[in-house]
Amino acid sequence: MDLDAPSLDAATIEALAERLEDCELQARDTLKITLDHPRMNWADAYAVQEAIRRRKVGRGARIVGLKAGLTSFAKMRQMGVDSPIFGFLTDGFVVPDGGRCRHAELIHPKVEPELVFVTKAALAGPGCTIAEVLAATDFVLAGIEVIDSRYRDFKFDLKSVVADNCSSSRFVVGGIMRDARELDLRTTGVVLEKNGEVVALGAGAAVLGHPANAVAMLADHLGRRGQAIPAGTLILTGGLTEAVAVQPGDHVALHAQGMGCTSLTFV
Repeated sequence: MDLDAPSLDAATIEALAERLEDCELQARDTLKITLDHPRMNWADAYAVQEAIRRRKVGRGARIVGLKAGLTSFAKMRQMGVDSPIFGFLTDGFVVPDGGRCRHAELIHPKVEPELVFVTKAALAGPGCTIAEVLAATDFVLAGIEVIDSRYRDFKFDLKSVVADNCSSSRFVVGGIMRDARELDLRTTGVVLEKNGEVVALGAGAAVLGHPANAVAMLADHLGRRGQAIPAGTLILTGGLTEAVAVQPGDHVALHAQGMGCTSLTFV
């Protein structure tokens, strides 16, 4: 992904951030922003995302983690990109393990099973490796991300979704904290259940061959911007299966091999 300077002026970036965040906060959809700004580049997209982050922090939100999306090699080839996309997580996105998520606060939510890393040391790119990620990881555990694009009918292009903070909305983590070096995360299997029925099966290799690759690519992405992954960062490494739509009343549980279970209910 290019690192050109933003092509949009600061006022336009702020206006797009306000539009997208208002849609998130008011649970209403909008058309993809590239319809109005077809020439926007990757720097524009991340600048809009950063403006959304500033708006949230300015109102007292705390950044509690980071996330990777588009973490399938096949999907990246299909979309013509060479790395995942990345977003941020705030404390307002957190659902307690086994807790409830208000469906009415969302537009058209879907759930994805994830393997989650928590760092104990900073990670910086470029050139970050899986070995460095594993050495810097405090523990891994199971997680469910609730994605909720602000774009009508989940129809968007990649620059629009990056600007929309990669469809971030809610997440839950839980189960058993494990040392990442004790597990073969490539073959770690997961079972996603909705209302007691299996709706998706996956394994860690679905994320870039190894989920630690997503963390390494995140470190490289930040490194190109003069930033790093701080110690103590929670990282959602990307969906291990296709996303599954949910409705009010649905109970979703993730069973991860060697990591126990985490769950949430939509009310």
